[in-house]
Parts: sequence; structure tokens; C-alpha cells
Amino acid sequence: MTSNLMTIKEKIKGAEKACGREDDSVTLVAVSKVHVAETIMPVLEAGQRIFGENRVQEAAGKWPAMKEAYPDVELHLIGPLQTNKVRQAIDLFDVIETVDRPKLARALARIFKEENKSCDIYIQVNTGHESQKAGIAPEETDDFITLCRNELGLPVKGVMCIPPFDEDGAEHFKLLKSIADRNKIDIISMGMSGDFEQAIKSGATHVRVGTAVFGKRPGY
Repeated sequence: MTSNLMTIKEKIKGAEKACGREDDSVTLVAVSKVHVAETIMPVLEAGQRIFGENRVQEAAGKWPAMKEAYPDVELHLIGPLQTNKVRQAIDLFDVIETVDRPKLARALARIFKEENKSCDIYIQVNTGHESQKAGIAPEETDDFITLCRNELGLPVKGVMCIPPFDEDGAEHFKLLKSIADRNKIDIISMGMSGDFEQAIKSGATHVRVGTAVFGKRPGY
């Protein structure tokens, strides 16, 4: 596991260098969804501190103890968030990468106010217009970002996408980068185990890598 982590970090450095990016300009989000604490701990002990989880309930079952042991961990929600799980999510996660609809944005704004706390949010963009996938349509993203920022006062720090599985990611990465640039958003979360080097070339600041770090997910 730790050798996998080192290999990925070296590949990220190589991709940064290959496209003229500064060292450490790309952040690795190690996707630990469906992996148990015993699998995650060696990666924590090797120094990785930023992790991604897909489900609130699953993360709640394993991360509080690990975050207590490693208080500098930054935990990202990278799966869909139901409005009835918002309160629990903001207690557990430091970043919610999957804000994609006004109803969820309004729920976040309301509960941030009620709880007097917040976390960073990224806007998830459905760059492939896939009906089965979460994310706001690209053509609606600018207005949605304006709603989140100006009306609701949400801390919009980034954008994210998951390109269609059967398409070249390059055009999707280019589209997300253009959305980020025109909305003056600095964080671009794109690229996974199979295409993170291409995503870095396209401007990713965060890459979400699971299988290449932890190995094949149990049950898959």
C-alpha cells in the first residue's frame, strides 16, 4: 500500500514536470471508499493526509477515530449528498466536492447558519450530460455558482467532474478548466487512477486516486 502511494506521488511529480507545472501544485486525494480502517492506516502512517469518501454513513463508521488520531486529516466527500444528510456531512467532512443543485446549496447555507460552522464546497459539473450521473449541466454552472456565492454566501472553492467512462477525458477536463477560469475558481478536482496524468496536463489541482493507491476495491 505504501509503495503504491509513493509510486503515485512520483507519477504526479513527473506529470507536473512534464507540463511545466510547479512542484507540489497538484494535491492527491486518496480515495478510501469501501476500504476498512486497517487498510487505510498504513497510508496515513506514510504521511498521506487528504482522503475521499463516497458515502456519509460509511465515512461516519470509520473516520472519527482516525481523525482523532490524525487531527490534520482533510476528508472530502466525493459522492452524492442527500439533503437529509447535510448536517452529518458537515460534522465529518472538511470539503464537499459534490454540490450540484439549488436544493442542496440552500440546505447547506441553512445548516451552516444554524450550526455556526461551514466547510469548503466544490461544484460538481456533469460535463458529459449523463442522465445517471450527478452534477449540474455545464451550461447552468455559471448561474449556479453565482447563486451559491452571491445569494447564499457559500464558500465555493472548487469545481469537480467525473468524465464518462467510455470517453476520452481530455475534452471534459478542458471544459471544467474553462468553467473554473471564467468564474475565478482556483481548485479543479478532476482525474482518477486511469487518467490523472492527463488531468494534470489539463490543469487539475486535485486528483482523486483510489485503486492505484489501495488496490482493487473489495467486492469489485
